[in-house]
Amino acid sequence: MNQLQQFLDEHQKLTRRFFVRLGVAGAAVAGLPLVGRAQAPRGQAPRPPELAKAIEALESFFTPPAKFRDVSRGKPLPHSLPDEKKREVGLSRETWKLEVISDPDKPAKLGRELKSADGTALDFDALLKLGEKHAVRFAKVMTCLNIGCPLGMGIWEGVPLREVFWLTRPREDVRRVFYYGYHNDDPKQLFRSSLPVGRVLEDPFDLPPVILCYKLNGQWLDSQRGGPVRVVVPEAYGFKSIKWLSHIVLTNLAHANDTYANGNNDVDSPLKSFAATLSFPAEIAAGQPIPVTGYAQVGISGLSKVQVWIAPEKAEWPADDKYFATAPWTDAEILGPPSAWGGELADDKIPEGTLGFDSTGQPQSWPMRLGKAHWAALLPGLPAGDYTLRCRTIDEKGIAQPLPRPFRKSGHAAIEAVSIKVKG
Repeated sequence: MNQLQQFLDEHQKLTRRFFVRLGVAGAAVAGLPLVGRAQAPRGQAPRPPELAKAIEALESFFTPPAKFRDVSRGKPLPHSLPDEKKREVGLSRETWKLEVISDPDKPAKLGRELKSADGTALDFDALLKLGEKHAVRFAKVMTCLNIGCPLGMGIWEGVPLREVFWLTRPREDVRRVFYYGYHNDDPKQLFRSSLPVGRVLEDPFDLPPVILCYKLNGQWLDSQRGGPVRVVVPEAYGFKSIKWLSHIVLTNLAHANDTYANGNNDVDSPLKSFAATLSFPAEIAAGQPIPVTGYAQVGISGLSKVQVWIAPEKAEWPADDKYFATAPWTDAEILGPPSAWGGELADDKIPEGTLGFDSTGQPQSWPMRLGKAHWAALLPGLPAGDYTLRCRTIDEKGIAQPLPRPFRKSGHAAIEAVSIKVKG
């Protein structure tokens, strides 16, 4: 038996005993009542203090609107414009207008168009009027296709795009919906995206609808988050959720026209599941248990497990196992719903009628697809040395990260590796 295999065998036995003793092995939590983050689920042994402390320090589940990461485009950034300029170009609720027109090159046959020139463009008050009957709200993590961490997690509220689509009285020859927002009246800065008309009109696999969004966490959508109105596509990466929406174009063209396609990106890729760390000790004494916390993005295929594995930094690994499928992974604990949601929700309550939550504001399933979940693990102490900690997800089909879609331009899913020094 070589040195690597001996370490793996010994580490696997030690880790399994340690997790069983803690009562957290395989603890993918579903259907739990709201509990404090540091409090162990009912029927489980109390968490060790070092792990409870790490869990207590976790970020809030929902992100305050002002704390979302910003990857906006534009020179200058549209949300940085003076208020007077914003009012002039329709980036205020009082002056916002939405045109919905037929593609002049590949026209869709419509009964009418909504245009500023003839005074029929949709304004903000008319959108809210539609919202009185049709508004929906749902939880979604907003993620950039090419960034390995979410930009923020929130409850997005607005009117299904299909309700505005029907205002044009479409007859035939509509195959895609193009849309874009304000980008400084500069054609070179135009950022646009598109969807097949079928996705706009019907919600597959129990997904929420594509919406014209005007609220985040119960607050008016501010300019930095894409307000007064943006598109939000529940299952998609952020480039599909265009900010500062100004135009929708209905077309008979069969293919996408997304700006993101120009960067060799997969413009039809839905959210993937992946795990990453939030806290871990960069240095720790030999023999001391190692508390680790993190988050998992819950992609279109769901989440059944988060797993962790620590190994000597210089340990060699077989070249034909680049995704570490044969490593001695150990189940971490997926934390249940929090006792406080955060995100500056009014009274810290889930808004009534939010999809995926019951009448008492508790999630109907956990972890929530298209959202995030926090996880925690307490690894057994190790001898002095330099180590690499890795984490991964297992989706609801039993497929381990980075599969089934390991390609970078289809969304981040690489297995994270962080260094931990154990000092003698």
